[in-house]
Amino acid sequence: MKWRNQLLALFCLIVFFAFGVFYFRTWVVQKPFGIILFIGEGLDSSRVAAARIYAGGPGKPLALDSFAYTALLKNHSKDFATPDQAAAATALATGVRVKNGAIAVDEDGKALENLLELARRSGRMTGLVTNTLLTDATPASFYAHAETGVDREGLARDLVEKADIDVVLGGGSADFFPSAKNGRRTDGKDLLLELRSAGYDLVQNREELEAVPRWRAAKLFGVFGSAELAFADEENLGDDRPRLADMVRRSIELLQFNSGGYLLIVDAGLMRKSAQQNQGERTLLETVELDRAISVALEYAGTKSTIFVCGDVAIGGLMLNGHPPRNEGGTFLERKDPGTTSRLTWATGPNGPEAPLPQEAEGAVGKTAAGESSSPAGISRATEPAAAYSETAQTIANDVVAFGTGLGADALHGTLENTAMFQIIRDNL
Repeated sequence: MKWRNQLLALFCLIVFFAFGVFYFRTWVVQKPFGIILFIGEGLDSSRVAAARIYAGGPGKPLALDSFAYTALLKNHSKDFATPDQAAAATALATGVRVKNGAIAVDEDGKALENLLELARRSGRMTGLVTNTLLTDATPASFYAHAETGVDREGLARDLVEKADIDVVLGGGSADFFPSAKNGRRTDGKDLLLELRSAGYDLVQNREELEAVPRWRAAKLFGVFGSAELAFADEENLGDDRPRLADMVRRSIELLQFNSGGYLLIVDAGLMRKSAQQNQGERTLLETVELDRAISVALEYAGTKSTIFVCGDVAIGGLMLNGHPPRNEGGTFLERKDPGTTSRLTWATGPNGPEAPLPQEAEGAVGKTAAGESSSPAGISRATEPAAAYSETAQTIANDVVAFGTGLGADALHGTLENTAMFQIIRDNL
């Protein structure tokens, strides 16, 4: 009799445990431990296809191709059919459409809560990574609130004094140093000294980034050079700045320390910098760099994390024309064999016929959100032709793409508004 009671008790325990597991998996809302959003500036379907061919041929999949869920994202701003960089990033960061030029503020100048602020309030650690300037409009839309991005000094001050992000990595140290220290600040402030006083570890090259210990909660600010980071085809210059994949890997390693999970925003902005100057092959190289960083995230974030990748606004109209041979990667651009000739072309940009287009509307892409020419320093005139001249390549009316993998990513399907990216991530925080 005694052993029967023991078996019955064991059976009841097993049934109770099984029901608990079933209940948890079926009715209890589960959240991903880590959430990573990659923003590929200018990433649309034609860019993905051309990058795949350039990387190794149409039959060689990108890391993006392993994502289970995809969608097209419609993108327009409050006042134009195509958004500029600031308005497009604000839609992703806050879920609200704003006028071109605005950074996370509505028409009345009221601050719009962004994803990093929501994540911090929910107990997650937060990270922001970019391979361009930390004060560019796309990363700024995730920490600042400004009616215009002209004031880079103010954006840098907001990042240091108000944002409270655990891991920040990018370029543009000149925006944080006073002019006396070869910076651009006119207020005399050394914001990096303020960060050190606030308990942040400061790193300024790849070696220092790799030396940051993983065993404690991260408070890390890395700014690598006075301008944006190195392009992928500049690796042979002995540059000590990290690559996008390096910064993504280190961010994940450090943010995983938090038991409450994390949100990491990754901006691949060099894709825009090269596209604006009609640098076709360089643009494809930077798209492949983005894909390499995505591959690293898939490896290091683990199965309990969710990864999203999306474009912000299509730009320049880059097209791969002709009949590229299969499985030759980027070398096909050098071939001139009859029947296999192929070329990259642009719709607009500085390599078009020297007849300027009509003046662009205020806030439209052609200048950066900070009102400065977005031409990368030291980059020569491109060889890929554009159909029409403009100072920098203009935005085009085209849906951008979104990819997702992991818990909650199944919300990506069909054609969505670009503001849906905010809503999907918010619901999984």
